[in-house]
Amino acid sequence: MQQDIFNPTRVTAQVGGKEIILETGRLANQAHGAVWVQCGGTVVLVTVCSQPLEFDKGFFPLTVEYSEKMYAAGRIPGSFFRREIGRPSERETLVSRLIDRPIRPLFPKGLHEDVQVLANVISADQENESDVLALTGASAALMLSPLPFAGPVAGGRVGRVNGQFVLNPSFEQQAQSDINLIFAASGDALTMVEGDARFVAEDVIIDALEWGRQQIQPLVAAQLKLRELAGKEKMAFTPHDEDPVLVARVRELALAAGLEEALRVPDKLPRKEARKAIKEKVAENLRNDPAWADNEAALKNVGEILSDQEKKLVRARIVNEGTRIDGRDTKSVRPIQIQTGVLPRAHGSALFRRGETKSLVVTTLGSSTDEQRMDSLTGDVTKRFMLHYNFPPFCVGEVKPVRVSRREIGHGALAEKSLRPVLPAPEDFPFTLRVVAETMESNGSSSMAAVCGGSLSLMDAGVPVSAPVAGVAMGLIKEGDKYIVLTDILGDEDALGDMDFKIAGTADGVTGVQMDIKVTGLTTEIMRAAMRQAHEARQHILDEMARAIAEPRKELSRFAPQHAEVFVNPDIIRLIIGPGGKNIKAITAATGASVDIEDSGRVSIFAPTAEALEKAREMVSYYDQRPDLGKNYMAKVRKIMEIGVIVEVLPNVEALVHVSQLDVKRVEQPGDVAHLGEDMLVKVIEINGDRIRASRKAVLLEEQGHPWNPEETARPPRSDRGPRDRHDRGDRGGRDRRPPRGDR
Repeated sequence: MQQDIFNPTRVTAQVGGKEIILETGRLANQAHGAVWVQCGGTVVLVTVCSQPLEFDKGFFPLTVEYSEKMYAAGRIPGSFFRREIGRPSERETLVSRLIDRPIRPLFPKGLHEDVQVLANVISADQENESDVLALTGASAALMLSPLPFAGPVAGGRVGRVNGQFVLNPSFEQQAQSDINLIFAASGDALTMVEGDARFVAEDVIIDALEWGRQQIQPLVAAQLKLRELAGKEKMAFTPHDEDPVLVARVRELALAAGLEEALRVPDKLPRKEARKAIKEKVAENLRNDPAWADNEAALKNVGEILSDQEKKLVRARIVNEGTRIDGRDTKSVRPIQIQTGVLPRAHGSALFRRGETKSLVVTTLGSSTDEQRMDSLTGDVTKRFMLHYNFPPFCVGEVKPVRVSRREIGHGALAEKSLRPVLPAPEDFPFTLRVVAETMESNGSSSMAAVCGGSLSLMDAGVPVSAPVAGVAMGLIKEGDKYIVLTDILGDEDALGDMDFKIAGTADGVTGVQMDIKVTGLTTEIMRAAMRQAHEARQHILDEMARAIAEPRKELSRFAPQHAEVFVNPDIIRLIIGPGGKNIKAITAATGASVDIEDSGRVSIFAPTAEALEKAREMVSYYDQRPDLGKNYMAKVRKIMEIGVIVEVLPNVEALVHVSQLDVKRVEQPGDVAHLGEDMLVKVIEINGDRIRASRKAVLLEEQGHPWNPEETARPPRSDRGPRDRHDRGDRGGRDRRPPRGDR
């Protein structure tokens, strides 16, 4: 039975001094779970639908899509089709990941359902962010649905303004904040963290997250209340338990085949081959065993059982011996190698290797026309710094379609926000910056290799960064009340561990964090231990980076764009641009330069070479010239008047040639000497602000051997100039010359 649209089921929570509304029953009632989440004028509609899988896909097919509708902010999309295009924007992709990461671990293992979570922003007030509302809404919708879900969790954002923590800060407060931490938390622990900071101490980050977790507890309680009022009956689900006899047999065969030894092989690919050989041997032995030969269902589970056994063996060795897969202790960083200036024509490049992870990172400089322009709910947005992270299939020895994945966008965004605080201000370094991190080989922490390599390539390009930035990924092994934090984790340690905590920063503080966990939550004690251990590792990495390049290069690459700024009179901007952009296009065509003009008269020129830069500068300056007193100019007659002629001595610079200065002899009519459009050689004889006087007479006298005397071409008396001339010239004004004052 449909619920009355005027009376939906609604609960509210006071969080951070704002009311957040969770309601259901008004919209999307045919979905398996639907929640309207509202804070102020921002509304997100989150829906959940599921259907049974027709066959086992080998993974849990959870799909999360976050979408921003332009009508939410009263805007029409800027795309050609004037509708939200199918491909999500980078922000939509990143928010989709923010929702996915904390909810995915809360589904039970073995759930054979295809699950889709859709979050649509349908109203945006330009004050309250929609991303954390969408995260909370996804949890609430899952709580209402029949799906088994170990929630609830709630999302929040912590900022710090003037030393005070602020929960879910407005856009204006975010601009003033030195931290921006998005997190998800359950009733008793953090489950996800993503954010950036401006050189903030580790303890401040921990305190901010713990404070935020406590502040959002009313949202956790509100979801439980909403579930109680309107939740659907949960579907029956029985976790799949492996046959203990089969598990014991597989373990026995694997140990006999040398599983423990294989898990001590330090290099990734040889270890992978050794594990593969053991799996094949175990499967073959089971097929030859009459007790299991005809049990195809059991044989299909051999791989999963072996993975569980590998996980238990490695974790037990770390806990009991303190020894990891590659033989390191729990706090050591893998060996580091660095090479800068790798690519001869790139503006800046670096090769960063840490263990078996290797990243080639390249920096390219461009002009302001290269900035990325995006359509968003807050209006048109531009980015002058972009970091793109690529993870091609060859870096892990695989064959896959080559496309940009959500993971690549997410890792690139983390590296980008980690490096952004050290970049120079646009007024100090007006270039657009693009950094590309190409993962060449991967065995864990490739996103942090992108951070380190990105910092190195920026310095190699001569970008005056304030400090180098390094990053490291931390892991966790938690058994009961005992836990061990791992520094610089391998790919296998990420898979078998309980945490992936990436921390980036300078020697002075943290600039970027990202945390995902697989346990039910993370205590403040564990996070502090991880942060302290990461600080030591980061300092070690920064020391290694300083040995390769201690500071940014003093000069840009000769292949980088050359830059200069010219300040012109704002009134002549239209001349530089020309009709339909004709003049500026001509400058670009002749020099290859990019010319950016601001309304203030500031002209930025980016050219491919120094020669092109100088030529472009001259062509721009041509339209903003000032005449020199006493200099001759070939001027063009623009207007003929009764008192003289107006000539253009330079582009957009006009001067008056008084009738008395048109010739060495008396001129009755200016039109007798000057004709529209013709050239006239004149000398500038007076500059009074924007008023300029010129003389053809002075040029003619010079040609006759008489040097120009400024006194001879001084401004004529009032009776012989200006609009009063018609009274003084009887033959032209129709009146007799007035007698001297004494004769009146």
